[in-house]
Amino acid sequence: MLLDNSVKKLLNEAVKQLKGAAKRNFIAKTVVELGFGGQELAIKELGWTRYIIRKGIKELKTGITCIDNYSAKGRNKIEEKLPNLLNDIKDIVDSQSQIDPSFKSQRLYTRITASCVRKQLIEKYIYSNEELPTSETIRIKLNNLGYSLKRVAKVQPQKKYQKQTQYLSN
Repeated sequence: MLLDNSVKKLLNEAVKQLKGAAKRNFIAKTVVELGFGGQELAIKELGWTRYIIRKGIKELKTGITCIDNYSAKGRNKIEEKLPNLLNDIKDIVDSQSQIDPSFKSQRLYTRITASCVRKQLIEKYIYSNEELPTSETIRIKLNNLGYSLKRVAKVQPQKKYQKQTQYLSN
């Protein structure tokens, strides 16, 4: 059994509109209505995942809806693990930074790299190598704190050009 393109389009658009348990419920009811081989047909023809289909069918049979805990997914921020890290980074970088020489922006330019900041955190503040984040994470934290890891460009003095005067010819 194959599905028409219009039916595929209709079902996929309906699934895109739904989220979480409502989406799984719709998918499960659709697969059950397709009958024997409905799971395979939905996977091949509609691109639905086997995990979502099976979870939806279990919810449909038992009547118990699983609650998605999206907020618990992912990694915790390093500030939660090391609460003084940002203050220690500021202490290190403030001595090495200066404001934009042309005063066009509020960003602070620093001469120190993120890997040097990481080394100084280990030396001065006695962090261990394992507990500190990578230098890439420290670079992102520096950017979030308003520091720009670019070379400090010196302000070039403007050349004085003599104004060309037009001579009146007689």
